[in-house]
Amino acid sequence: MSVFYFDTSAIVKRYFVETGTDLIMAVTNPNSNNLSVIAEITLAETAATISAKHRAVQGITRQERDKAIELFLQHCNTEYHLIPSHRTIIERAILLTKNHRLRGYDAVQLASALITNEKLIIGKLPPLVFVTADNDLILAAQSEGLSTENPNLH
Repeated sequence: MSVFYFDTSAIVKRYFVETGTDLIMAVTNPNSNNLSVIAEITLAETAATISAKHRAVQGITRQERDKAIELFLQHCNTEYHLIPSHRTIIERAILLTKNHRLRGYDAVQLASALITNEKLIIGKLPPLVFVTADNDLILAAQSEGLSTENPNLH
């Protein structure tokens, strides 16, 4: 079993065909025996990203937006392991912003992944792979010792 932690820039590729979609579809496939992990804040971030695609010039239709959000939320209930945000994660995120060029929610994403990874290692489970299409976030994650994957390189 492999564990993959997805930030919003990566997981949204499961719902729209773009660079990196094939990788995301492969590792999130329920038959792959992989564990897919996201932070709870990813629900709001992903809904906002999908909704922005609807508002964009020549964007997706309202039906496409609603279908994508509905499918994403279904996957949240059935396929993704959700990491709740709590004070420990927020405090870790604050420290990360002092050491890396990160936006607020990106710091929360990384803090969630780091704390989850620590729990996996304590439980003698494989470390996670942090999946993001954000170059600053990849650099910060690597600096913090996480294995990373950028779907935009596939």
